[in-house]
Amino acid sequence: MAIDAPHRHSRCIVTKPRLRFRGAAHAVTGSCYELETEQSRLLIDCGLFQGSKSERSLNYEPFPFTPATIDAVILTHAHIDHSGLLPKLVRHGFSGAIHATRATVDLCSVMLPDSAHIQEMEVEQLNRRNARRGRPLVSPIYTGQDADACMTLFRGAEYDKWFKVAGDVSARFWNAGHLLGSASLELEILQPGEPLRLLFSGDIGPDHKLLQSDPEAPSDLDYLICEATYGDRDRGDITPEGRRLQLLQEVRNAAEAKGPLIIPSFAVERTQELLVDLFRLMKDDKTLSAPIFVDSPLATRASAIFERHASEIEEGEMLKAAFTSPDVRFTETVDQSKAINRLTGFFIVIAASGMCDAGRIRHHLKANLWRKNATVMMTGFQAQGSLGRILIDGARRIRIQGEEIEVKARIRQLDLYSGHADATELVAWVKDRLPIRTAIFLTHGEESGLRALKTRLSAVFSPEAIIAPQIDDAFELSKSSLSKVDINEPRRLAPEKVARLDWHNELSKLLLDVSEAVNQQADERGRAAIIRRLKRALEASKE
Repeated sequence: MAIDAPHRHSRCIVTKPRLRFRGAAHAVTGSCYELETEQSRLLIDCGLFQGSKSERSLNYEPFPFTPATIDAVILTHAHIDHSGLLPKLVRHGFSGAIHATRATVDLCSVMLPDSAHIQEMEVEQLNRRNARRGRPLVSPIYTGQDADACMTLFRGAEYDKWFKVAGDVSARFWNAGHLLGSASLELEILQPGEPLRLLFSGDIGPDHKLLQSDPEAPSDLDYLICEATYGDRDRGDITPEGRRLQLLQEVRNAAEAKGPLIIPSFAVERTQELLVDLFRLMKDDKTLSAPIFVDSPLATRASAIFERHASEIEEGEMLKAAFTSPDVRFTETVDQSKAINRLTGFFIVIAASGMCDAGRIRHHLKANLWRKNATVMMTGFQAQGSLGRILIDGARRIRIQGEEIEVKARIRQLDLYSGHADATELVAWVKDRLPIRTAIFLTHGEESGLRALKTRLSAVFSPEAIIAPQIDDAFELSKSSLSKVDINEPRRLAPEKVARLDWHNELSKLLLDVSEAVNQQADERGRAAIIRRLKRALEASKE
């Protein structure tokens, strides 16, 4: 495959390949690996950070490398926590090729402009609030123009076919079974003697994934970089039929409550899987028939791409039938979205984002969390610090866009639609990659997942060679040894602040606690006493 010629910029010459972990290190978002060889500098993924405000702030900070010195990017799949900072990379000087599977290119063509639109819209709303509060205005991470410029750099590739990335690096994609177009990435780095062989898992799909085949990848490697999202969880042997039975029970319970079923969902693949299963349930049991609103312009555009690629995915014909069902209604405008919550009785809303931190799901939560007859059902992993995780952990009151809301709705979690393999499936996948000569790096997981997966893998691989790097850690790689590099630069985020509740989460909880304590006082005197104590504490903090 023809590629753009590598860009020649001044850089430190490395004698051994050097791998830096720029994201998804002890966390599940911000996937980004910087690989430097004697002849080239590459990124594998360049994803948006999600979760706590401390982690999200990294999206606004400068990259820890100079974008113009990056020769190429290889993208494992289109999810925003893997692709979402690519337009920012282009905005700040990157002009090389972005290699991805053809389906990933198609999905990014709608997902990256949508991400830019959300950022521009949310920054506009934030700046209106900041102006009223006398705070400085902020700029979006990138714009729609940056996303459009980014798309001109994409280069589509096939599964299981080698292509040249740079002078000394070749790559090959393998179907990861996680998402339409998702891939594990095999790399060969030329060097004296045998080439160095690396495999980046990307996100590995589970067994019985509704729309995707089982994951594939090569064996006989020098290094494996493996995700650990569900390294501490086993779902059991759940078949597609078993998953639908559990979904059926949740739908029946919501219908019996005579209120809405609100499903925060990633717009790409998760939404389409849910549509297929909901369509099946309502086709088999007419008593459950109800409007299903797909309230996400991105999901609507992504669904059209899924329809174009129907021949490449399992259940493709069933998916097309679901799209044309009279029960399924795709909304486009904000007015259409707001009108949904004027309905009464049982209906279903699927809206992004999956972790409840952005997009239209937030106004559906504001409209329904306080209702006893409403049900909110999470269908995937919720990162620490995200609103979805806070709800799952049992919060009785939350704040959305500065508004306080009491949580009376039923909060449910049906984790069977996650696109990630569970612990047993991950271990089996890693075993199939053996022999691995030098080391396994565990990434894309929170502390408990990393620790549990390392324990399980220690039965088949040397524990000393299973490493869970922190953000910005760097390692020199060779076929015979691995060494950690002192890169002499500050970490962008201290390890103890990664995938943790931060000051913003604590402040939100404090404000809710203060409001509740004041409102519970029987009279003006009691309320005034609490306020005086708070004022004294604030004054003492200034001394």
